[in-house]
Amino acid sequence: MQAESIILADLPGANCGVCGYRTCAALSEALESKPDLIKRCIARSAAPQAAPPHVQELRREPLRDLDRAGAQPVWRDTLGREFDFYLEHFPEDPGPREIILPHNPMLTRELEIGVGDLMVGRPLGMSCGCPITHCGVVIEVDRRTGVIVWCVTGPLGPREKGFKDIGYYIAEGYEGLISETRAEIKVGMRYFFQPRRCMLQWRHSGLVNYVNRGRDGLQVRLEGLWIG
Repeated sequence: MQAESIILADLPGANCGVCGYRTCAALSEALESKPDLIKRCIARSAAPQAAPPHVQELRREPLRDLDRAGAQPVWRDTLGREFDFYLEHFPEDPGPREIILPHNPMLTRELEIGVGDLMVGRPLGMSCGCPITHCGVVIEVDRRTGVIVWCVTGPLGPREKGFKDIGYYIAEGYEGLISETRAEIKVGMRYFFQPRRCMLQWRHSGLVNYVNRGRDGLQVRLEGLWIG
């Protein structure tokens, strides 16, 4: 198949991230130089059952984050649930900043987790219960407590360079920027929000316990996280 025909192929618009790229548009750009990447698109598989349930759902309900007619945010996730603001990542970070604790905190030392390491793991249970395995790069490590701060970046890096697997973990908090909101942000209040780069485009909930107005928007920290 010629590169041009692949580039012009009707990608599903799921933006599921399974291929290693955040959006179908990003995958389409990469196909110009690497047409074989089309094999990574599970949603295009000839066997419909090969696509995970969340990918099939996204194919039925395309992602919506803007009202195209008025260029205004649509404050609903892909399941139709309302939320208060988008959480963006810091400009200096490669992705959303997440504070995590492995279910076995000793793994932080046993695996010799260090700044710059690529990791994979999945937030389990009350902390989030996200069905997606998270991948990212470590930016801070506390070997005494086992707490790790990493930036979630998607699966492309770990696929190409290898990774350390911490298994299940607890998502303790998010840090990021708010540039679009429909609610007044106050310390001590719980809000529904959507991480801009969430592969499922689902709303989350968190308690704001830090706010600072910076050049790029409101800098916030959210703890007590859950999805839904």
